[in-house]
Formats: sequence, C-alpha cells, structure tokens
Amino acid sequence: MLIFLRRLGLAATTLGAICSPAFAVGTPSPMMFNSLAHAAPELNPQALKSALSAMQCAVNSGARQARHLAVIDYSQPSTARRLWIFDLRKKTLVLRDLVAHGQKSGENFATQFSNRLGSYQSSLGLFRTQESYEGSHGYSLRMDGLEPGFNDRARDRDIVIHAADYVNPLWSQRQGRIGRSQGCPAVRPQVARQVIDKLKDGQFMFSWYPDQRWLKSSAYLNCQPRQVASIVSAKGG
Repeated sequence: MLIFLRRLGLAATTLGAICSPAFAVGTPSPMMFNSLAHAAPELNPQALKSALSAMQCAVNSGARQARHLAVIDYSQPSTARRLWIFDLRKKTLVLRDLVAHGQKSGENFATQFSNRLGSYQSSLGLFRTQESYEGSHGYSLRMDGLEPGFNDRARDRDIVIHAADYVNPLWSQRQGRIGRSQGCPAVRPQVARQVIDKLKDGQFMFSWYPDQRWLKSSAYLNCQPRQVASIVSAKGG
C-alpha cells in the first residue's frame, strides 16, 4: 500500500486518512466525514464535506497534516454559532461559537465576498493558519489564504483571527445582528485565546458559502493537484 501511495505522489502521513481502496485525490475519508457530521449535526453537510475535500486535496498535494480544522458556514446568519473547530485526530468537536463577517459582506447574512484590499468583505476558501502575535486587537492569529483569486491576499489585507467586543449576542437583540469586522473572522473575547491556541501554527480554516463562481473555480474543491502543489510549495506547506 505504501509503495502505491508513493507512486501516486502521496505522503505517507495520508495513510491514516484512507479507509477505502477507492480513495481518490481530494476525496475525504467517509469515516472522518461521518464522525464530524455526527459531532456537529447543525453544520451544513455540504460545508463540512467541502472543507474536508479541500483539506485532503492540500494534504495529498504536499501540505502537512493538521491537528485541527475550523469551518465557518457563512450561509448561516451572524447571530448563529457558525464557527466549528474540530480535532481531526480524535474526530471530535472542540468548539462551536459566533464569528463575525466583513462590513461590506452583508448585514445579518453575509452574501458578498472579496479578495481585494480595502473591500471590507470576508473571503471564501481554504486558509492555512500561521503565527500568533500581540497586535492592536490583542492576542491574534495570522493566516495565509491558499486560493488564488479568492483569499490569497489575506496576509496583505491583514485578515486575522482576533477578539472583538462586537461579537456579542446582546448586539443581535438591539440591531438584529452581531457587529461586523473589516473582513476578519473576529470572535468573542471570551473564547479568542482558546480559538487561537487551537488553530495556530499550521492548522486549516475553511470558509464556506454557496457562491457559484468559487464552487466552480476553486483549485481545492475541484482538486487540481498540479496547481495546488505549486501553491502549497509557495506557502511552505
């Protein structure tokens, strides 16, 4: 089996994720999907499947395995706990909580997404988390977007995970939504350190919405190994 994997150009670390001889590049393990879906029954199954497929495509193309995966389902309103963080080794849900979207992405529902500087919109697709740091928002986490044209300017845009007082359910009682960011997936101050410590140093984050252009064009959702491999190499795995 290991020789077969090497001929396909797959890292040996992907072996544990494979549970079927029919496993294909970019196809998530049914066992993993079923376990996480059971742990998070209110997460859109298509969002979870897309997140696992994109992550598996990256790993099969040379990216390092991750311990944790965060999924944001932007098809849900900001008043819903639409951020899920999973432990991939234990196949369990670590945290579910609120997360903000960009000011120009929409009111209670995010419907518009952008990769442009100054757009104040959220971005879709697969991200790789990087270093934590102390900034203007306190303890924060930088990320690299992996999807050309959709989120690969995240670092240039200072799209980071940080705490924000406006991520507060009390806001929804006054104005029908929580507060909005300048494009960052901001979280409640009460959970920010936990979120960042679980996700820092090379974990995956995936932002989902049924945007047709992204669904059709994403190198990860459609798993284009050559293109993905070059991105992974440029981002350092």
